[in-house]
Amino acid sequence: MPGENLSRDEARERAELLSVDGYEVVLDLRSAVDGAEPASGPRTFRSVTTVRFRAATPGATTFADLIAPSVNAVTLNGRALDPAEVFDGARVALADLAAENVLVVDANCAYSRTGEGMHRFVDPEDGEVYLYTQYEPADARRVYANFEQPDLKAPYRFEVSAPEGWQVWSNGAEESREGGVWRFAETRPISTYITCVVAGPYHYVSDTYTRGDLTIPLGAMCRKGLAKHFDADDVFLVTKQGFDLFHEIFDYPYPFGKYDQAFVPEYNLGAMENPGMVTFREEYIFRGKVTQASYERRANVILHEMAHMWFGDLVTMKWWDDLWLKESFADFMGSFGLAEATRFDQAWVTFANNRKAWAYRADQLPSTHPITADIRDLQDAKLNFDGITYAKGASVLKQLVAYVGREAFLEGARRYFTAHAYGNTTLDDLLSVLGEVSGRDMAAWSRAWLQTAGVNVLTPAVTCDAGGRVTELAVLQEGDELRPHRVAVGLYRVEADGSLVRYARAGADVAGPRTVVAELAGVERPDLVLVNDEDLTYCKIRFDEVSLATLRAHLGDLTDPLARALGWSALWNLTRDGLMPARDFVALLLAHGGRETDVGVLQMLHAQTLTAVTRYAAPQWREQGGRELAAGALHQLRLAEPGSEHQLTWARFFAACAATEGDFQLLLGLLEGSARIDGLEVDQELRWDFLLPLAAHGAVDEDAVHAELARDDTASGKRHQVRCLAARPSAAVKDQAWAAVVESDSLSNALVEATISGMQQSSQRALLAPYTDRYFAALERLWRERSIQIAMDVVRGLYPSLQDDAATLEATDAWLAAHTDAAPALRRLVLEARDDLARALRAQGCDAAASA
Repeated sequence: MPGENLSRDEARERAELLSVDGYEVVLDLRSAVDGAEPASGPRTFRSVTTVRFRAATPGATTFADLIAPSVNAVTLNGRALDPAEVFDGARVALADLAAENVLVVDANCAYSRTGEGMHRFVDPEDGEVYLYTQYEPADARRVYANFEQPDLKAPYRFEVSAPEGWQVWSNGAEESREGGVWRFAETRPISTYITCVVAGPYHYVSDTYTRGDLTIPLGAMCRKGLAKHFDADDVFLVTKQGFDLFHEIFDYPYPFGKYDQAFVPEYNLGAMENPGMVTFREEYIFRGKVTQASYERRANVILHEMAHMWFGDLVTMKWWDDLWLKESFADFMGSFGLAEATRFDQAWVTFANNRKAWAYRADQLPSTHPITADIRDLQDAKLNFDGITYAKGASVLKQLVAYVGREAFLEGARRYFTAHAYGNTTLDDLLSVLGEVSGRDMAAWSRAWLQTAGVNVLTPAVTCDAGGRVTELAVLQEGDELRPHRVAVGLYRVEADGSLVRYARAGADVAGPRTVVAELAGVERPDLVLVNDEDLTYCKIRFDEVSLATLRAHLGDLTDPLARALGWSALWNLTRDGLMPARDFVALLLAHGGRETDVGVLQMLHAQTLTAVTRYAAPQWREQGGRELAAGALHQLRLAEPGSEHQLTWARFFAACAATEGDFQLLLGLLEGSARIDGLEVDQELRWDFLLPLAAHGAVDEDAVHAELARDDTASGKRHQVRCLAARPSAAVKDQAWAAVVESDSLSNALVEATISGMQQSSQRALLAPYTDRYFAALERLWRERSIQIAMDVVRGLYPSLQDDAATLEATDAWLAAHTDAAPALRRLVLEARDDLARALRAQGCDAAASA
């Protein structure tokens, strides 16, 4: 990987030298199905690229980017260059440039099994081959020669030769197809990382969006094996709702012609905003019954990627420092669009409880960074697709809307698109237009919110008189950087019927360490003060003693779903911060979780409570806590309305925390049909959910897992099978899983993920203990030999986090001290894992103290 890196300084120098006029990319993908796998080396395809570009300084030297097993020919301005002399495996050296240049590179590029570049997938169900590309931040160079940086935008023409019976799509509209050769219209100027090719025998559905004189052809596709599950009508419904909203608020027509959406296998991301050809992970096609929360997540991603057509594709950041200029806006617009234009009108509840949890975690890691980050190179860029750039950035934009006003924010966006269409921008370009339309000091706002790291804590301080009236309510702010917050402060009381409702509210501009909310003086004493009511700002909230006691007793009685989600979020942060025992959070879930109406919030609570028991609870209470959790989950499963999504959610949670022989017998009975819970349909996906804990606890053997694959001999079934096999409680099994991931690179990205998640079972700490030393011994080799995506997955996934003791911290510190010269991105991953472990140990200490 080091030879494939590109620094910000190199990119800046190249951008000052070059202007790119256009690309013609010719790919021959017929080798995707021809012949057996090569005996040595990767399977390859031919890629011929013609680049027309200008140089500001004739005679200068630069380089093009290309990662390929071999290069057949390189021609610069009609002059043949020796590939052995100019190509080093990652770069093509270009010397003696003219004012106007034509570069032709004829290469043999490799198909990918890692989800980077041209990914090749063979469907085990029918043997069909499917291809798609994925490039962000810099993997287009795995498919064609280019200048791989976002600020060298250019138009593209693609020509693709494909096997008989296939279809091919790219960013541009299809112009012709003849003799298996597909030609596509030239694109508008775009960056390398959002070009795209999708090819194979995909199932394809079409539709059309119209608005006034504007007509956008729509398409949606998936593997043939998933066609029977593909609800394209709902995908198109959300797509049209998004286009209606964004055209109305952006007042800039969608600029890229057609709009295809491909759901593809073994995808590393949620989705990718390739203009005209958006790609999604195929798990958004649901093979069984799922809750509305799953449909909401898919709709959010559809709108997120659509927002990128303006924020990111039309106007693109100059370098990855300003990644937030696209990702933060798209993340914000995903929830904004859901709430404004779709049936998911409670999207901000999900945002408060789910997306912000990701941001809070990221912002408390040692690797936290300002939203406008310092991205030195491509490895830094790869790691900064994180909770800061996405969820914190979106949270800060929500705060910005409260700060400048909705219409000023949207007018600023409209002017930004018009001024910078098809260009590249930096932070200052956006701030100047927002300051212009709002009259606010955007420089001060930016320094506080975009250019500093860390999360503030807001806590209410309430004093009352003898008559039970508030004499003063203040908001206390803590943090390394005290920021301006526009908040709503809500006062709640318990009514005679037991419900917890808001009876007073005041808006306030919190600044400095202490802000008095004068408007609330004289009101009746509250049972609960919610200092970030309506979730307008980005902060962690705490409670005064009365408010915390009220939440413990009445959290389920909060009638407002957003207020309830904020309460749950705050209590989880207290648990993560080691300020509330993990067993208390478990008790809160058992007491109030059954009354949570928002199924997305409930699913998040289930995940957090499992973490509380397996990571944050004192080891001596862990087993008891697991039994209590499983018993509570089963109780709620039996109480849930038959056939409801809450019943399904509790069924999955019960399987995840099953702890006793009775639990396992019930799961077996549900699988075999000898047990039944009224209304619960055990479809194929739920069968795998039940089988995993049975395999992990030795309640079923290898034959049962293979038999389940025979029932579901599909790509999804194969991933489930690999996960279940790796989960079995056997030293030999763990050694096989380790070897498959660490000592071999034969597994695809999806099967690497499945193997790691199966191997790392919280009930198998003793079995996993021997891998701590092996993990640290393998780190540098893995980082050197694997693609960055696979290396990241392995480094994160196999960190010995379940060996939660001081010895593991010491081993981590010893590796860090001995490897100060290791790749910064690798050190960052290890530091983050160490921080999570240290946090878990602090939380365990808090929980242990609760039983003392």
